[in-house]
Amino acid sequence: AGPSRAAVVHADPVKIPGLEIIDVTSDLTRDILSRGKKQTFASMFEDCRNGGQRIGPGDVLSIHIWETPPATLFANATQVVASIQPQTGNSPTRIPEQQVSNDGTITVPFAGSVRVAGLTLKQAGNLIHERLKGKANDPQIMVLLDKNVSSTVTVVGEVDHSCLVALTPKCERLLDVLASAGGVKQQVGKLVVQLTRGDKVCAVPLDNVIRDRRENIFVEPGDVVTVLYQPLSFTTLGVANRNAEIEFEAKGITLAQALARSGGVNDNVADAQGVFIFRYELVDAVPWPHKPTMITPDNKVPVIYKINLRDPATLFAAQAFPIKDKDLLYVATAPSVQLVKFLQIIASMTNPIISTTSNVKTISQ
Repeated sequence: AGPSRAAVVHADPVKIPGLEIIDVTSDLTRDILSRGKKQTFASMFEDCRNGGQRIGPGDVLSIHIWETPPATLFANATQVVASIQPQTGNSPTRIPEQQVSNDGTITVPFAGSVRVAGLTLKQAGNLIHERLKGKANDPQIMVLLDKNVSSTVTVVGEVDHSCLVALTPKCERLLDVLASAGGVKQQVGKLVVQLTRGDKVCAVPLDNVIRDRRENIFVEPGDVVTVLYQPLSFTTLGVANRNAEIEFEAKGITLAQALARSGGVNDNVADAQGVFIFRYELVDAVPWPHKPTMITPDNKVPVIYKINLRDPATLFAAQAFPIKDKDLLYVATAPSVQLVKFLQIIASMTNPIISTTSNVKTISQ
């Protein structure tokens, strides 16, 4: 007993000011999809170039230096035999472990202060080698990371346990760090992965990350990976075969899928030209036929999308038209049904009278 198609199309502008009513067509669907093109990890973030592990403030390094005897810069008395012996048989000089300072530097005897922040272990070794060249006798440098503090990714949200995941030179991907956090706690189809890197933030359905290798990007030190549970839903009312709030996947569904999940329309009483979607739409998300007269404080416009299921072209548009969270899908009753109801009421009132009159005539005869 909701509003008829005519009541929706000719809604009172006083009761619903600024309401926009737009027919769902293929052109409209293409415009909405082009305007609402979603960002992807692959388009926003760069690929892993030199390995995911970098030296940073707080890391603890140890440096091993080999020289060619007999002339050596570093005194043998200060040497600590390392577990790895060079091919020449002489043991290396091991610089005591030291933590990378806040300004990203360490101190190496005879090389002074060396800035290593942002470098890989190999690059740091090459830099120290250049500083010692001409001082030490054919030095060979090995830099080891004893404690990794800075090359980490923070994983929080709907995972088994939130944690810091230490990166290695191999270049870990998104799914690698999620696995290190124990995996996710909810259904994959209802989760979104949000990646924060510097001032960039992007969210992609987890299902897309799993299915598309391009979205399973490499993570970088300092990234924050947040797994969000998003139980999106739309509501069906009217003479659809199922009136309910229906949840759908984070990657989204189309109008055709929404109609199918609501059981379709009731053939006996539904108005095939009176299917509507009630939605608050962002002002820049739709090519409005005319400038909206009412915009809410959160920059949205009340809009009713009108769907004519008798038009075959609409069925093509329905395969791509996107359903959004909190949409209201309403199916109006056919006008002829109201007439049938009225006739049934008249019949129910007149049948007893006719029956009584017949009985009186029978008795009198």
